[in-house]
Formats: sequence, C-alpha cells, structure tokens
Amino acid sequence: MTVAADFSKLVVKAYQDKSLAELVDSPVNALTGVSEGDAKLLKEAFNITTVADLGRNPYFRTAQALVALTSGK
Repeated sequence: MTVAADFSKLVVKAYQDKSLAELVDSPVNALTGVSEGDAKLLKEAFNITTVADLGRNPYFRTAQALVALTSGK
C-alpha cells in the first residue's frame, strides 16, 4: 500500500523526497529541529542513530505513553 504525505515540516529539505522506509532508516538529524549536535548526544546517551531507533526507544515510548495518558498536558 502506498502512502502519500507531506513531510516538508517534519524533515529537513534533504530528506523531503524520501519514502517512509527511507525516512525511518535516516539519521535522527533528518528530523526538523534535531541538530547534528543533538544527534551526537542521542547516540552517546541512548545509542540512537536513526529515526527508527528514536521511535523505538523504550524511554521515549514510555514518556510518550505517559503524556498520552494525561491527555497531552
């Protein structure tokens, strides 16, 4: 199934033409707002190097679930 979406505000320009599969395998600094310095710190702290690593990280997933359970406060 093909999914079409506008990621122009979510990813930096160099990654805007990538497929979803390519995006999840991209470095975390492909995400808008994540700098190369941020990417370095994520790697050092959590061994996160790709968008997929970030999305699957148990600490980030736990934080996201807690926020969702509090109605996004």
